[in-house]
Amino acid sequence: MNIRSLTRGDGVVIGAAVLLFIASFLSLTGGPDCSGLPAKYCQQAQDYASPNAWDSLRTVMSVYLAGVIAAAIIVLTRLLPQPRKVAGLDLGQFGVALSIFAAWTAFWTIIDSPSAGAGLIIGLLATLILAGGSVATPLVPALKVALVGAPKPQPAGAPYGAGPNPGYGYPGAQQQAGQGYGYPGGQQPQGGQTYGQQAPAADGTAGGAAGATQAAGSPADFAPFWFAVPVARPLYGEDGSPAPIAELAPGTWYLAVEQRGQALIAQTQDGRRGVLQDTTGIQRG
Repeated sequence: MNIRSLTRGDGVVIGAAVLLFIASFLSLTGGPDCSGLPAKYCQQAQDYASPNAWDSLRTVMSVYLAGVIAAAIIVLTRLLPQPRKVAGLDLGQFGVALSIFAAWTAFWTIIDSPSAGAGLIIGLLATLILAGGSVATPLVPALKVALVGAPKPQPAGAPYGAGPNPGYGYPGAQQQAGQGYGYPGGQQPQGGQTYGQQAPAADGTAGGAAGATQAAGSPADFAPFWFAVPVARPLYGEDGSPAPIAELAPGTWYLAVEQRGQALIAQTQDGRRGVLQDTTGIQRG
């Protein structure tokens, strides 16, 4: 699980679920009319007429627990490296549908209540925020921003793999403060060696056996490396799904962690992995 894959939209979903859980302990109905009653009997009437969601199995299951479970499913799906399916249904889509169901039920429950209490009112607001956040996250760019930022770059001059929070294969030996995540040597991609090319040897020949092995791209001799794409290219899931899971953008460095034939298994900055099928013209870092 990669917590850096969580987005601001997921933060909204988590906050709404916490608010919904708190609302389940608040009164579902308003206080009774105590006009003309002694204070002693009025207090007894209030205690009897102010149940919370846990006093009603139908309400707590269809609104409050349904919303909390929906949020848990949405966040868990985001943390998993690959999407999961249950009975042929995408787990994340099921969580979104469950959040909408909780908001729908909360709306009609408060409409049907003669005197809505704080539990119902806050519960309705929380389910609306939950459903809105789960639906809008893939659509609104501001909600797709990572909730947890990338690790800070290593100080200049630190040895490879040393320093605070060195990432897997992090090319931080030449990284300088203030430069982008994942940039080898702190430089953006420009005019370098493309994937599959062999560098000329010192004597001007076409290179030796090591260069030939690199050009052949043998998986047995593969070592992770940083690369950039010349144009935007889709990244597909490792399960063979035809729908892209991400898009690699030019001007950004990505980490190649495995080779499968002519394709590469690439890892994005938020930790997602997928298959880059078109590797023509990519630049190695």
